[in-house]
Amino acid sequence: MDFVKDHTWQILIVLNYAIALSAVVTILFKKLNPTKALSYIIGLLALPFVGIIVYYLFGQEYRKTKIFSRKHVLNQSIVKKIQDALELNTKAINEVDDLLDQKSKLIPLLYNNEKSKLTINNDVRLIKNGDEKFKLLFKDIQEAKNHIHLEYFVIKDDKIGTELLNLLCKKAKEGLEIRIVIDDVGSSISSKMKRKLNDCGVEMHAFMPVRFSNSTGKMNYRDHRKIVVIDGKIGYVGGVNVSDQYVNANNDRYWRDTHIRIVGEAVKPLQILFFTTWDFVSDSEIQISKTYFPEHHCKATVPLQIAASGPDTDWSNIMEAIFVAITNAEDYVYITTPYFIPNSEVITALQVVARSNIEVKLIVPKNSDSWIAEYATNSYLQMLLEAGVEVYQYTKGFIHAKTMVVDGVFSTVGTTNMDYRSFNINFEVNALIYDKKISNELTQFFTDDLKHCEKLELESWKKRSKRTKLIEATARLMAPLL
Repeated sequence: MDFVKDHTWQILIVLNYAIALSAVVTILFKKLNPTKALSYIIGLLALPFVGIIVYYLFGQEYRKTKIFSRKHVLNQSIVKKIQDALELNTKAINEVDDLLDQKSKLIPLLYNNEKSKLTINNDVRLIKNGDEKFKLLFKDIQEAKNHIHLEYFVIKDDKIGTELLNLLCKKAKEGLEIRIVIDDVGSSISSKMKRKLNDCGVEMHAFMPVRFSNSTGKMNYRDHRKIVVIDGKIGYVGGVNVSDQYVNANNDRYWRDTHIRIVGEAVKPLQILFFTTWDFVSDSEIQISKTYFPEHHCKATVPLQIAASGPDTDWSNIMEAIFVAITNAEDYVYITTPYFIPNSEVITALQVVARSNIEVKLIVPKNSDSWIAEYATNSYLQMLLEAGVEVYQYTKGFIHAKTMVVDGVFSTVGTTNMDYRSFNINFEVNALIYDKKISNELTQFFTDDLKHCEKLELESWKKRSKRTKLIEATARLMAPLL
C-alpha cells in the first residue's frame, strides 16, 4: 500500500496509457475517416485522462453496431403498401426532367441510397422565423381531428413551449392521439410538465436518455430532427425548434430561421420516418393503420423528396445530395448554414465550382452561439475566399437557417448543418424541392439576408492575428471530436 501511495500518479499515468493504447487499436480497426481517427489518437496520447473522457463520450460508433433498428416499422404491410404506392408515382419523374436537367441525378441517388421516393402532388409553404411557424402550427393543431406527432431536438417548457404543450394536452383530452419524441440532450421539460402531459394522455419518449452512469457515446448520435405530422395530411420540417429563443417577439438577440409546411404526398414519408423513431424509443410495438396515411387531395405539383440520414442509414444521404447538387450547378449556389465545418468532399466541390466561374455565395453567422463552432467555421473561410467563393457573415443576430438553392430549380430546407455532426453522426431530415417558384422564394430570403451581412474580403481576412489563427486551427482540430 505504501508503494501505491508513493507512486499513485505514475500508476495512474501507466493505467491511462494502457487504456489509451487499447482505444487506439480499436480506432485503427474501425477504419474511421483519417482526420477524425487522427484527432482521437492525438487526443488520447497527448491529453492524459482528458483524451479518454472525450473518446468515452464522443467516440463510440453506434452506426456499426446497428442498434438503431427500423425493421419493425418498415416490415409492416401497410408501410410497404404506402412505399409501393409512392414508388408508382416516381414515373412522374419524366414530367420534371426538363426542369431539373442535371439535378435529376439527385432523384435516383436518394432512391438507391434509402428508397427515398419522389413525390409530386405537394403544396409547400416557406416559413421565415419561429413566430410565423408557431402561428401556423398552432392553428393546424387546433384544427386536428385524429393524431399529432412531434419529433424535436429541442423542446423547452418556457413560454412558447408551454403554450404548445398545453395545446397538445387539450387535444389529447379531446380524444386525439398525441405522440412526442424529444432528444434527451437538446430538450428540457420539467417533471411537473411531464406529469401533466402523462395525465392528459400524451405519450412522450426521450431519444437515448443520458445518465451519468450510462452515457457512453450518447452525447453523440442525437435526434436533431424537427418534424411535425398532423392527421397524416400536414407536415412541418426545418430549423425551428420549440424554445423562446426561436421566437423574436421579446428576444434580446434576433434569431433568423427557415422552416416549411407541407401538404400532400410528401407527408407520408415524414410519417414513416416518425414511426421509425417512435419504434426505437418506445417500449411497445405500434401497429400502423391506414388512418395515419389518409388519401390526400392536393392538386398542387411541387416535386419533393424527403431525405433522411443518421446512424440507421448505410450512406450519408443528405451530404451526398448536397455534394451532387453543388457539383452539377451551372449558374449559382447559395448556401446558408449556422455551422460550417464541412468534410473535404464539400470543400472541394465548392472550390471547384467557384473556380469554374459559377457564382457561389455562403452566409454564416458573424457571432455564433458556440465559440468553438465560430472559430472552427472561420478556419475554413480563407480557402473558400481564395477559390472565389463569396462569404458573408450575418450581423443582425444569429442565423440558424439550413438552406441551399442551386440554379433556381433546386432547393433544400431541413435540419442539416454543413458540419461533421450533421453529415455523419446525428439523425437529420431535409426536404429536397425541385420547383422554380420555391427556389425563387428561397433566393429572395437569401437576398434579404445579405442586406444584414458583412462581405469578407480575402486580403483583409488574411490579416487576422496569429493568435486568432491559432485558436481557429485548434478549434478545427477539435471539430471532428464534437
